[in-house]
Amino acid sequence: MPRQALYIPFHAENGEAIDHGIAIHFPAPHSYTGDDVLELHCHGNPLLTHRLLQRAMELGARLAQPGEFTQRAFLNGKLDLVQAEAIADLINGTTELAIRSAQRSLEGNFSKHINSMAQSLIELRIQVEAKLDFSDEDIMVMDYESMEQRIDHILQTHNTLLEQARLGVILRDGYAIVLAGKPNSGKSSLLNCLSGKDSAIVTDIPGTTRDVLREPIQIDGMPLHVIDTAGLRQTDHPIESEGIRRAQIEMEKADRILIIIDANSPSSDNIDIELPANIPISRIYNKIDLTSLKPGLKKEGNITTLYISTKTGAGLTELREHLKQAAGFHAEGDDIFIARRRHLQALQNSIDYLHEAKGECNVHNDELLAECLRQAQEALGEITGKVTADDMLGHIFSMFCLGK
Repeated sequence: MPRQALYIPFHAENGEAIDHGIAIHFPAPHSYTGDDVLELHCHGNPLLTHRLLQRAMELGARLAQPGEFTQRAFLNGKLDLVQAEAIADLINGTTELAIRSAQRSLEGNFSKHINSMAQSLIELRIQVEAKLDFSDEDIMVMDYESMEQRIDHILQTHNTLLEQARLGVILRDGYAIVLAGKPNSGKSSLLNCLSGKDSAIVTDIPGTTRDVLREPIQIDGMPLHVIDTAGLRQTDHPIESEGIRRAQIEMEKADRILIIIDANSPSSDNIDIELPANIPISRIYNKIDLTSLKPGLKKEGNITTLYISTKTGAGLTELREHLKQAAGFHAEGDDIFIARRRHLQALQNSIDYLHEAKGECNVHNDELLAECLRQAQEALGEITGKVTADDMLGHIFSMFCLGK
């Protein structure tokens, strides 16, 4: 009987019972994948499981590829691509907030926003393309000012969703901060303070850290990857030079760089190594316990400076709050959903096409206006899977765990 649990024996080819367990038949399309599915539940002994799998393969079954069940569900219309990805993120979530956010994406919260924006674009396209279709009859009059206002409204929605998606990416991937600075400025000490354990060796000898050291931590549910690097200075030592080269690679990939400065050494803020121009930087004056400086944060223009002591812990609360604010992180609200970097790129592409569409509104170029709106809609379709390439699907589902 469909969808009823039956307690039955599982037989080997010679009729011997491999095990007794539960069999449940889920006929299509009312199954996880949308296909006909038979679930067999046996006891957890690995030998029994292996024998049951072997017998199933003797009868024509095969092992599922990574992500195949979810890929079938997507191809059969049971899930869109955002929901399918959310399943993997739900399995791999490292914080409670990340898990709750993945559940919201699985429930369709993110997809609803995308579909709503796509529908708004469809309505605009209908108006523009209708004018193109009846251009010879001169019966359609385009109100370009109204069209531009509607595009502005859609852009505002796009930008709001983009900010929410950026937070979702942080929840999934973590916020990468690189600790950089001259040798013996206190980078490793700060890593130990943030992680709450002795992750890095700390000595008074400059240049103790020669390699990259990573430590995953959380600040109020926000996952961070704190990366300690070799001290930045000019050197002829081959091992230290390699450590500095690796530090520069990590800085290029960081979400933010913390330049650690010895507050007790006035010349330590002059770093000889060129820093990435496109990565935001915060200046952290450490060892204020050896000076008259007070702990806290100071902001001048785009430059944020913090004063801390890794020895006494002064200023570390302000530093943690600064990192949350820099990431745009907040743990409140029911509007947080999990997201991926490809979602950010697709949203940004859609925004760019909409800005182009506004330009075509100004010059009353209906053909290019229609094309820009179409491309903006297709960019959104890449997020939910309505517009996808087979190689992209293969890459996405290959990242799932085996069989899921």
